[in-house]
Amino acid sequence: MTKATSSIPVSARAWLDGRFGKRADRHYRVRVVVQGAFALLCVVLGVQFARFVSAAQAGTLPLPSRPAGVEAFLPISGLMGALDWFYQGSLNVIHPAATVLVLVAIALALLMRKAFCSWICPVGFLSEWLAKLGRLAFGRNFKPWKWLDIPLRGLKYLLMGFFVFSVVVMGRESLTAFLTSPYNKVADVKMGLFFTQMSTVGLSIMGVLVLGSVFIQGLWCRYLCPYGALLGLFSWASPSRIRRDPATCVDCGLCDKACPSRLPVSRKLSVISPDCSGCLDCVASCPVKGALAMKVGRRTVSPVAYAAAVAMIFLASYMGARATGIWNNQITDREYVERIQNMNSGEYGHPGMQND
Repeated sequence: MTKATSSIPVSARAWLDGRFGKRADRHYRVRVVVQGAFALLCVVLGVQFARFVSAAQAGTLPLPSRPAGVEAFLPISGLMGALDWFYQGSLNVIHPAATVLVLVAIALALLMRKAFCSWICPVGFLSEWLAKLGRLAFGRNFKPWKWLDIPLRGLKYLLMGFFVFSVVVMGRESLTAFLTSPYNKVADVKMGLFFTQMSTVGLSIMGVLVLGSVFIQGLWCRYLCPYGALLGLFSWASPSRIRRDPATCVDCGLCDKACPSRLPVSRKLSVISPDCSGCLDCVASCPVKGALAMKVGRRTVSPVAYAAAVAMIFLASYMGARATGIWNNQITDREYVERIQNMNSGEYGHPGMQND
């Protein structure tokens, strides 16, 4: 990590290492830069994918390049692909990037806690800024009563358990059949159209989540995200964790107020909770240098080094997938045109919801 950041100019690194925000609401600039970069990447991929789908709907050949990165929004298909890879010994050719990205997120969790959630995920990025809007408008975010908060936090684990169990019990043949089904072949298109042609019900649910995120910090991430729940379980094995030095800690409690997951950082020597996303906001808010730090073993990791490691793992995985030919799928332009133009037929319904 030291080598990765040594080439950054001193002035730029000092700026990135800097903090902004009020005492109990501080963040490192480097995390916002990394989050913003990934959010912008998602916008670019979305625009490219919209062009691809529009051309396919019009039957215009050859189609514009399809950005495989949109498969990041298919984590269930990616999880299925990972298990199928284990069964078959080869990666499925329908949504291979989805599998690669799920495995990258798990690798990040094993190495760097839930860094995917706090440094990469665009939903997490949007959620944080909606909560900021709430604090700007109302001076604070609101918290459900403890008796309500605890069972609500269990919802994401119930959802995670449902999806993981459903994938595991499918069996080898059923899993392969789903991955090669007409439905899965256009799952990315269906996901895109869900957002661009959202129904009244969908708009209502989205509106509740957006508005709720203004009032309650991390509404989706804290209570409903099964992906984050899964990564949290893997993060238990991570050697990276926030550590507190009781000898220099002044018990100001700012770290507790800054933590988006509402963890009692000031009462812990080491934060190992699966809800810790490695955002480093508690460290940014700490007024005493060294009292709180992200550490791997006994080694302190700076925010810039942490950011560089996240970016390098992600970039190396992407480049490796492209170099080995497992990034792009093997669906031809002509097949995409045919399938997208006939996507509303019964053939493309969810296999688990179709009658025998």
